[in-house]
Amino acid sequence: MDAPVAGNGFIVRHGATRLLGEFIGPHGQIFTRGERVILKTERGLEIGDVLCPSTPRAMNQISEPTRGQIIRPMSADDRVKLDENIAIAKGQFDAACAIVERCRLDMQLVDVERLFGSERLIFYFLSEKRIDFRELVKELARELQMRIELRQIGVRDEAKLKADYGDCGKPVCCNTHLTEMPPVSMKMAKLQKTTLDPSKISGRCGRLKCCLRYEQDVYEEHQAELPPINSRIVTRHGQGKVIGQEILARRVLVIMEDGRRIPVAIADVLSRIERTS
Repeated sequence: MDAPVAGNGFIVRHGATRLLGEFIGPHGQIFTRGERVILKTERGLEIGDVLCPSTPRAMNQISEPTRGQIIRPMSADDRVKLDENIAIAKGQFDAACAIVERCRLDMQLVDVERLFGSERLIFYFLSEKRIDFRELVKELARELQMRIELRQIGVRDEAKLKADYGDCGKPVCCNTHLTEMPPVSMKMAKLQKTTLDPSKISGRCGRLKCCLRYEQDVYEEHQAELPPINSRIVTRHGQGKVIGQEILARRVLVIMEDGRRIPVAIADVLSRIERTS
């Protein structure tokens, strides 16, 4: 069991999009890491998960923290209310989808977030273009009798809301520890010599997997230490031309003057003669 963390300020994760923020608890109250709590945020009453004390170091890791108060630990009655809210939200989502279809709007509702305190409903939607949804908001508010927000998201945000497990067998990164979506490019996949089959390097969102970004800095650092391809080098085994790189192994494949092809560790590269085209 995790050790309790004490103090007035805590980092808490909350909301469908897994927002992170600093929340002040009751004086002297102790919370366990992972404990579910009832929060007062700028949006209303929400449920959150305590992560750690709000130290300066922890806060520096959050680009746009939310703020508020921890009202109390989540109780058995709160869990019953949460289950009721989830059931009600499902019906409201279905009703909203019917309204969108009736209005013939070019948008796809992806998910709905009903705040614990029922202050508002937040609908997340996909659309390839900007939508004037002012009339839709009025109709949704009139029919559902709640304050309505509509937020347009991208396909990576959709995965953050709806995806469960990745190809690795673990919960998808965007729905666990990632707070920002890192830029990922095909150049990274090529450098890491992974397969270029889109079906194998794409995540649940259909875009390149975020995990391709995690080791990119290490690959770039190690590659900068290696002689580039087509350069001529002097090694402990003689002279030759670099025809390949094994970045993580920190060695190059060299074709020697006598035609042999041998792997050469960076420590065995004595000097670089030139680079040919």
